[in-house]
Amino acid sequence: MPGGVNSSVRAAPQPYPVFVESGEGGHVVDADGNRYIDWIQGLGPLLLGHDMPEPIQAAVQSRAADGPMYGMPSEIEVEHAEFVCRHVPSVEMIRFVNSGTEATVSACRLARAITGRDKILIMQGGYHGAQESTLVEGDTDEQSPSSAGVPQAFAEQTIPIPFNDPEAAEAAFEKHGDDIAAVLVEPIQANMGIVYPVDGYHEALRELCDEYGSLLVFDEVITGFRVGGLGCAQSKFDIDPDLTTFGKIIGGGFPVGAIGGKTEYIEQFTPAGDVFQAGTFSGHPVTMAAGLETLKYCAENDVYDHVNRLGRRLREGLSEIVEDYAPEYTVVGSDSLFKLVFTRADGDPQDDPCRNGCRQDSACARHRDCPKRGTDIRRAETDRYARLFRPAMRERGVLVSQNQFEANFVSYGHTEADVEKTLEAYKETL
Repeated sequence: MPGGVNSSVRAAPQPYPVFVESGEGGHVVDADGNRYIDWIQGLGPLLLGHDMPEPIQAAVQSRAADGPMYGMPSEIEVEHAEFVCRHVPSVEMIRFVNSGTEATVSACRLARAITGRDKILIMQGGYHGAQESTLVEGDTDEQSPSSAGVPQAFAEQTIPIPFNDPEAAEAAFEKHGDDIAAVLVEPIQANMGIVYPVDGYHEALRELCDEYGSLLVFDEVITGFRVGGLGCAQSKFDIDPDLTTFGKIIGGGFPVGAIGGKTEYIEQFTPAGDVFQAGTFSGHPVTMAAGLETLKYCAENDVYDHVNRLGRRLREGLSEIVEDYAPEYTVVGSDSLFKLVFTRADGDPQDDPCRNGCRQDSACARHRDCPKRGTDIRRAETDRYARLFRPAMRERGVLVSQNQFEANFVSYGHTEADVEKTLEAYKETL
């Protein structure tokens, strides 16, 4: 396997990563028998932790026992689709696929077909999977591929702008508005340090899309069913996107992706419409059972109260620790997402308006120096985090994200004791 792994981020840290033998609740055990508190949680899909509650386990085992898959429709696909459409405000119709990347690829193709335009507006520092339309860097004037193997001609159809900058979005539309098929944006930039939107930012994007006839596409692969509960981040921010991409939690820990949105748009996928989209494993019955039972379990139990309460305790506890030991660092996150960004701020530590994670609040003493977009994280002490901090946390029995960019995730399997041990490890390490 290239680099010894099947997904690039798993290679961290050097010289070798942790090889996991098993998981239990909020913990994992590695191949050497070491037990860790795990805040990686599969990079986000495991909202319930490593243990499947009995209803989910029973549903998965039952579906697997009935046969691996069929290549034909099954009732569980309809049931899962109905559940999502009932709970996510903007989703009237949905197409299940196999990954978040596949979802965003299909969303871009759909938006281009609907509008008859080619360009996709994205946010610098955002992440929308390993696809040609978004592996692009630059600005409104000049774009280039951010990965080898992406043709320059592809990159020229993508317009990267700074996140949290409504003036930059307006300028991009003034220059390219008649060619922009869609704005593709994460409600919270959650793959590069967790950057919260400034007040009114998503409303500004919605208005620009309406004015120019472009589609607003929310990438909720990470935030979906984690931020904002069953209504997802779009309900938290009260925004009505045209299309939404999903992944991770919607599959209950199994491979999944989905594109949801207004009926007039989603029904343009084949065979109802002319936009080709297909996949042998799409709507896999085991994945559908795991995803549906996971969301039903969340609806019927205190899952969101639990994970959000622990998330808040972690962020507020980290704010107190950072104030004493590393005031130049910034605590970020929302709901059950958290992160400590090794920023190099010169001024005061973040205070009351942002004690529960940076909220881009101008009343906070840290506001001038807090990360305003994912690209700001590149100026943080990324090497110190990877080379010194993360190994020291691992020595104290705590696994945090592989780098400064990925988020940490709270699960239903975590406990108050896990939180307190983790905060103590942060304190000792810093």
